[in-house]
Amino acid sequence: MQSSLNTVPDDIKLVERLQKGDLESFDLIYNKYSEKLYAFSFKYLRSTDEAEELVQSVFLKIWENHKNVRKESSFKSYLFTIAYHDICKLFRKRNYQQKYIQDTLYESTQSSSEVEEGIDNQSILEEVQQIINTLPERQKTIFVKSRQDGKSSKEIAEELGLSSGTVDNYISGSLKLIRSRLLKENLPVLLISLISFL
Repeated sequence: MQSSLNTVPDDIKLVERLQKGDLESFDLIYNKYSEKLYAFSFKYLRSTDEAEELVQSVFLKIWENHKNVRKESSFKSYLFTIAYHDICKLFRKRNYQQKYIQDTLYESTQSSSEVEEGIDNQSILEEVQQIINTLPERQKTIFVKSRQDGKSSKEIAEELGLSSGTVDNYISGSLKLIRSRLLKENLPVLLISLISFL
């Protein structure tokens, strides 16, 4: 194992070959850095599945962008920077799905007598997600990018070729529709307050 590692070309040579679409160089890079990247990701995510998915996502981005990888820069730093940004995105997503829900649960139990004890956070998420899934496809896509992926209206607009105002209108319409459904189904008032954070 050690002798094979010693034969691996340095990063500059690997990147030069990678830029030309060389699969062997990609495999060598993967073998060289995947375990380190996994350890780095797991340190923050504390989830085997999420860490593995993140490593796969990072290397997928490397392959999709292989022609533009710069050999002059530290390739290791480049890899770990991508991983860091992906970890930040995951934390933002977790915040929408967990932290804000917990915070709102706490605030609501302090002010509303209508909230019963023992409401399960996960069941709330599932209930709201079911409603989101019924939205028209484009509306759903924009809403998920905004509330679950944590993207700004400007980012979504650029990604989908729309104006920021159009994106805001879609999000506003989604919120109104979801609130209406929650009221119609007589779900706890808590759910309606939560929807702004999802």
